[in-house]
Amino acid sequence: MRPCRFREILKSGACLIDDGKGKRVPACRVTLREKDGRLERKLVSVVLSRPEHYLSLYQSGCNLRCRKCHSAEFSQVATGRWWSAEKLAETAEIYASHVNVEEPPSRWTMFHAEDLCRSCGACVLRARRSPLCPGVLRRDQVLLSGQGFGPARNLVAFTGGDLTCRPEYYAEAANAIRRRAPGVHVLVETNGVALDRQGLEILRDGGVEAFWLDVKAFDPDLHRELTGFDNRHVLAAPALMHEMGFTFEVLSLFIPGMVEADQLVSIAELVAAVDAEIPFTLLAFFPTYKMSQWRAPTFEEMMNAGQSILKAGLRNVRLGNAGVFCQTPEETRQATALGFARR
Repeated sequence: MRPCRFREILKSGACLIDDGKGKRVPACRVTLREKDGRLERKLVSVVLSRPEHYLSLYQSGCNLRCRKCHSAEFSQVATGRWWSAEKLAETAEIYASHVNVEEPPSRWTMFHAEDLCRSCGACVLRARRSPLCPGVLRRDQVLLSGQGFGPARNLVAFTGGDLTCRPEYYAEAANAIRRRAPGVHVLVETNGVALDRQGLEILRDGGVEAFWLDVKAFDPDLHRELTGFDNRHVLAAPALMHEMGFTFEVLSLFIPGMVEADQLVSIAELVAAVDAEIPFTLLAFFPTYKMSQWRAPTFEEMMNAGQSILKAGLRNVRLGNAGVFCQTPEETRQATALGFARR
């Protein structure tokens, strides 16, 4: 393994995970390896995910130790099986034969998935659409996967843990996928802490084309409190990604008492200054991991924050995790109607 370019992450302890035997070590040392001159990554599962409607590659190991992590059982503990780039490409080639929705570059995001299907399965199970159905797909395009109903879009996404501080692996994997499944595009869900220009160039040249950027907080001290590391690369990433021609979306979490409207508006203003059309999803926090005693946001808090984000200048805004903060069908309808996405 070549030396880490972000040794300050290691110094902060943000990337130390359980090696599976109780020892704390850098994530890349136990979930990434070089074998026969090729890089391999530990994955815990590969599944057609909902509501994203793309093939998700769930990675073990992460370069942050987020207090609110909802996948700590594998992002903070080394587990899973080793996958080479060629094995991933073979899987992507098989997945390509099941793709039934070809998305254009502007829609290579999770944000646009719910424009197609809300994963309720009503059209399949009851032969009638739900009131919130977008009405876009034919019934035969709604497939059942391990996470529910929906289409299969022409996207493969790295999710779960995050080792974009080691961009060479993603570049190698994306290049292999592009060769064997040229119609399938590669997206990386990332916390952005390692996305400097050099890293983004490596990813772009390898064939990564899209990102889901999780901006956890605007204030650097708050970001460090939540994750163990600062956010200088995170806040610079939208402008860099836009300049370099990537398709990307931004996501932030409403955490009552910590990441509330003031933080979210600052993030929205930063993104809007780059391009007001960049998709933005506001997710509702739910208690988990080291924040299991914190409460979820209310319907009113989410709606007010969403309206504030729209006023900050963004034009494509969506509220997520509606099941966390919506208690009635009418609240779900209002939350769904708040934002919009253009096809």
